[in-house]
Amino acid sequence: MKRSLSENLRRSLGDHKSPSVSLKTIVDNVEEQGFGLLLMVLSLPSALPIPAAGYSTPFGILFIALGLQMLAGRHRPWLPKWASKKNLSRDFAEKAIGGAARWLTRIEKLVHPRLKWISSPFGSRFMSFVVVVMAILMTLPIPTTNTFPAAVIFLIGVGLSEEDGLFCMVATALGVAAIALYASVIYTLITQGMEGVEGLKEWVKNLF
Repeated sequence: MKRSLSENLRRSLGDHKSPSVSLKTIVDNVEEQGFGLLLMVLSLPSALPIPAAGYSTPFGILFIALGLQMLAGRHRPWLPKWASKKNLSRDFAEKAIGGAARWLTRIEKLVHPRLKWISSPFGSRFMSFVVVVMAILMTLPIPTTNTFPAAVIFLIGVGLSEEDGLFCMVATALGVAAIALYASVIYTLITQGMEGVEGLKEWVKNLF
């Protein structure tokens, strides 16, 4: 019987009760399910609205590496040595995984295999390109703006895991919005300085 996305997400941390969990452990637990679930798990520290200072830049670099692997046609992810040694505190990891799993239980019925072009070599390479672009945005030193591209990567992971081409298209549209947001922030920073950026952030917050 196929496990749900939320169940797979919870299983990614394993059953050990050590105070931390390494990225290598996570990869070992999700390796057979390919890149989709790994993108979901690794995007959580930056995608969720919980304190996670210092994760966006190294994880952005890691996503670039994973995106390039997808682009090269690899079926199973491989982590660089520096990344495999990186640890997350178990409390933080379980909090992030638990929150995402609860959210997934609400949308799992909406996500299912369709528009299966996403599983083709073209579809995989197209989504890898989007992942790399979002990862580059994550590495930019612009405070409080990294959540958006990380959330796009998370949604791409959901779509890839369930072979849902429509879901991946929605994630790509949000990726375009993320690019527009970053372009606006950079333009405002150049023309108006940090005061203008703070005003832009407040405007975005008010929209939601």
